[in-house]
Amino acid sequence: MVGEERGGASKTASFSAWCNDDTTKAYGAVVLIRLIYAGMFLVSKAAFDGGLNPAVLVFYRQAFATLILAPPAIFLEWCVKHAPPLSLLTFCKIFVLALIGITASLNLSGFGLLYTSATLAAATMNTLPVTTFFLALLFRSISMAKHRAETLRIGSKSGKAKLLGIVICTGGVAALALYEGPHFKVLCLFKHGLGQRESRQSYKTWIKGCALMLSSDFTWGYWLIFQARLQKSYPPKLLFTAIQCASGSIQSFAIAITMERDFNEWKLGWDMKLVAVVYCGVMVTGVSYYLQAWVIEKKGPVFVALSTPLAFIFTTICSAVSCDFINIGSNIKITVWTQ
Repeated sequence: MVGEERGGASKTASFSAWCNDDTTKAYGAVVLIRLIYAGMFLVSKAAFDGGLNPAVLVFYRQAFATLILAPPAIFLEWCVKHAPPLSLLTFCKIFVLALIGITASLNLSGFGLLYTSATLAAATMNTLPVTTFFLALLFRSISMAKHRAETLRIGSKSGKAKLLGIVICTGGVAALALYEGPHFKVLCLFKHGLGQRESRQSYKTWIKGCALMLSSDFTWGYWLIFQARLQKSYPPKLLFTAIQCASGSIQSFAIAITMERDFNEWKLGWDMKLVAVVYCGVMVTGVSYYLQAWVIEKKGPVFVALSTPLAFIFTTICSAVSCDFINIGSNIKITVWTQ
């Protein structure tokens, strides 16, 4: 009996240690992040099909996230933990980072999603690992767990493999828009305006949407890398995220008011538009951004980028039951080329 009790206690202690391990937490965090992003693609697409301007959604989600994050960030980081003072230079860097990685990236992906589908938007995210790696080589500022600089040794086998992967991926994603492929639907448990979607997805708009999504992934990779560097100079993650959201709100409002001057189109009712704003503001901008900041600090930006194929899997499954079109040609092509 004593031996069994000790064995049970040992197993419990081992399981507890495994759950408290940072690596285990990091894997759990990236899975949750990709689930959140899968939901984002679906609810955003439904809102766009309902007439919501993508730029307006970006502003609303950033403003909503700022209102949610700012009070706890100020109280916990400044009042309780006594965060270090924010210098003007650091604030300017965070503002520029938000402009590139949040405002530009979200607007590009929003309009790209308007012209394509939720599954293709998730599939293009598979280019994020190679984009992040390429940018890390370019700027030599990648931060892994010990903040090592990523290098590409052309003479070594690993260096040649990395270079070949970059070339193949680049060629593959350049060709993905040339063949859209047929549409198919597996299940249809939830409808949200298929007529509008079919009229929008012409061949030209499909190519435009692909280009916008890939441009968004490029700016997102830049954001992942330089967020790791900035977090070294200003480590309070919750406050860091709140400042980015506030900066993104100001920038996004300027873009939204330029692209949509009719304030009647800004009105939200009890429909999918409101669901998209609340979900993207709370879950995506609030929860996932904070989780990403934590994972980047522990494991580096490439670790986050490598989890992007999960979003495609989750989105495809959800699309099958939400009556969203799944495009065989582009989705298979980009998924194969980017692995």
